[in-house]
Amino acid sequence: MAGRIRDVDIALVRERSPIADVIGEHIQLRNAGGGNLKGLCPFHDEKTPSFNVTPERGMFFCFGCSEGGDVITFVEKIEHLTFSEAVERLAQRAGIQLQYEQGGYAPRRDHGERARLIEAHKAAAEFYADKLMSPDAAPGRRFLSERGFERADAETFGVGYAPAEWEALTRHLLGRGFTVDELVKGGLSREGRRGPIDRFRGRLIWPIRDATGDVIGFGARKLLDSDDGPKYLNTPDSPLYKKSQVLYGIDLAKREISKRAQAVIVEGYTDVMACHLAGVPTAVATCGTSFGEEHIKILRRFLLDQAEFRGEVIFTFDGDAAGQKAALRAFADEQKFVTQTYVAVQGDGLDPCDLRVKQGDAAVRDLIASREPLFQFAIRSTISRYDLRSNEGKIAALDAAAPIVAGIKDPGLRKRYAIDLDRWLGFMDERFVMQRISEVSGAQQGRRQRAPQAAPVDPSIRVEGELLKLAVQRPALLGPRFDALDAQAFTTPEHSALHQVIVAAGGVVSAGHGGREWVDRLMEQAHEESTRALVTRFAVEPIHADAHAEQRYANDIMAAAEAMPVDRAIAQVKSRIQRLNPVEEQQEYNKLFGELVALEQQRRVLRDRVAGG
Repeated sequence: MAGRIRDVDIALVRERSPIADVIGEHIQLRNAGGGNLKGLCPFHDEKTPSFNVTPERGMFFCFGCSEGGDVITFVEKIEHLTFSEAVERLAQRAGIQLQYEQGGYAPRRDHGERARLIEAHKAAAEFYADKLMSPDAAPGRRFLSERGFERADAETFGVGYAPAEWEALTRHLLGRGFTVDELVKGGLSREGRRGPIDRFRGRLIWPIRDATGDVIGFGARKLLDSDDGPKYLNTPDSPLYKKSQVLYGIDLAKREISKRAQAVIVEGYTDVMACHLAGVPTAVATCGTSFGEEHIKILRRFLLDQAEFRGEVIFTFDGDAAGQKAALRAFADEQKFVTQTYVAVQGDGLDPCDLRVKQGDAAVRDLIASREPLFQFAIRSTISRYDLRSNEGKIAALDAAAPIVAGIKDPGLRKRYAIDLDRWLGFMDERFVMQRISEVSGAQQGRRQRAPQAAPVDPSIRVEGELLKLAVQRPALLGPRFDALDAQAFTTPEHSALHQVIVAAGGVVSAGHGGREWVDRLMEQAHEESTRALVTRFAVEPIHADAHAEQRYANDIMAAAEAMPVDRAIAQVKSRIQRLNPVEEQQEYNKLFGELVALEQQRRVLRDRVAGG
């Protein structure tokens, strides 16, 4: 078995894996000023971006959930890998051949379950794609042709064919060096009576990829009458594949989703293909499950929807009752998006694939263009179930729709839909309708718990934090005055520990202009996880000063930090003086008073230094 990866190779992997590029494969990043990038955190659900990336220092940090680190840490966390597996994954991405200290250039045989399963799925996808051109795959090619797809389209989406044999894929992958355990665990094979057999047989195959383009599972469509299985069969949940967290087509659509601030949700693999080929390259689909909260998280990272309603998510559903029900399910999750949400309903029941076959590419584009706001669709679908010719029916419809309107968070939008609801019901009495909605809204508000207020931050702790941030990011601005600070100048154990790490790394006078090498040196000296996390945070958190004013800001923070121990000493002396009797304890009183005068003079000097810049 090969040993650990050489340190020089790890450093090379970091150097050739730009953190913005690697993270940008998973989330949309926008310029946040000061050399920083910002996006929605992939590690927790949030409404506004608090995930920051600083390419200059090769670090990321989320101010919402406190996850942070370098490019290797990010891959570890996002892919659930060990450190070595993450290095190997990045090395493969960068075309670097790793060398292990105990001999050999080949990666370890057991170099990570995920990596092995990814390799197996890649090999399986190639096997299936190759078999699509075999004589036995004629039904699959006919299926594609009838739906308007040519050979080039199948190649673009990697569509393949699973031979109608018991163990064709299994034999092929075992011959490539994969184990039975790996094939079963990955969902490529399953245990039969006499050993492992293929999970998919005699079916058309779509590879399902994650956002980075790795194949993590497959969707299989029945072709043969002799197949007594379901029409569509998917890879079971595995270490790679979680159906509630997968969107088919996200690898092809993610850049267009970010560019256009639009995502189109369709219901099947052929619908995704049809939309992309028809000029709607933002289409994705769920894989064997209904659209849910985990799918929302994936899309929001690429939409980067914020407080302003700048993007759009469009659901496509059939116009029948089942389609309406699916749209109303989507409405339940609507406000987990901040962006605008729409429904595109094809009245004649055609899905995007059939629509393209019968009416052409333009009809698919027109379907998406004819989208209807999801709020409007939900309200109108609800009231359509009632007889609006009678007052009883109107009241019942109003009471059914009121919770939908009351649940709209934006007050202006809520009022506009209340007015629309009055018009759709035919009351012509806006005040009555709005009062009914307000009653429902009030009841809903009463059930909500108020979020706890954040505790105020001690000003001295804030100053210490700003000073240490400067020491990490802009050490040249502080000079020897920082290195001369006593460890007692810091009030929290975390800040004191980071100060000691900076001193152990040679102090800011040895850091030059900082940058990645300085941060790496600090991380090497920081042996406690809490200190490493603080280095990461301070390497990414923006400095609260414009670039042209950074030196003055650093001087002010430095002087304020130098003054804080003096302020604490003054407070202690004053407290002791107040407990003395100046007549009976005159000697002690005079001594403390002299200390107080000296301390006050020292504080004036420090204050003058701030005032003088």
